[in-house]
Amino acid sequence: MTNIAVDISTPLSVTVAGVTLVADLSGALFWEEQGLLVVSDLHLEKGSSFAARGVLLPPYDTVATLARLAAVVARHDPHMVIALGDSFHDRDAHERLSAPDRDAIAAFQEGRDWIWIAGNHDPALPSDLGGVVASEVAVGPIAFRHEPTGEVGEIAGHLHPKARVTTRGRSMERRCFACDGERAVMPAFGAYAGGLSIRDAAFGKIFQTLEFTAHVLGDSRLHSIAASRCY
Repeated sequence: MTNIAVDISTPLSVTVAGVTLVADLSGALFWEEQGLLVVSDLHLEKGSSFAARGVLLPPYDTVATLARLAAVVARHDPHMVIALGDSFHDRDAHERLSAPDRDAIAAFQEGRDWIWIAGNHDPALPSDLGGVVASEVAVGPIAFRHEPTGEVGEIAGHLHPKARVTTRGRSMERRCFACDGERAVMPAFGAYAGGLSIRDAAFGKIFQTLEFTAHVLGDSRLHSIAASRCY
């Protein structure tokens, strides 16, 4: 890629409204000063949701997503975790969680605060999975919510940003953080979550111009690429 390549051993920092956060290769953000970890769009039980409609997918997405979540929680050991909405793929997804998956979620929450932000896929989050449910959360100058509005100081999810880039003569699409220094849209964390091109009109409504950066999740490092260079 003809861009800035950052090795995973050297964390990439992004700034939102004067706050510096670490962009983790997993697709999470970590605010070290607050001990705050943020993930978005887990879409747990998407595979079983599709299976119920006759679309058969390997039923391992929840296990894979929770394993990745376990790794990033262990890596940063946060005091608080905020899940930015669409943590579950549909209103009944939590009922399809296996006992081991429920145990894993309980283990994540032990000894730390956990906030579930309601999303459009899971507007009525269950009360039996621990943590606190909220529509949005403000910490200092940052507002954490599911659907982006374009406000300064906003960190949101919902749009599942991805960037198409060319490297070594071939084109590839990867999930990414979309950020212009004043606001950020996080990539979907879920194993089966899809993506929306950052060149889609939906991102134009948030950033107004292409003067923002795609921090692309590579195989072993993050790549910072101007949105204008993606397609």
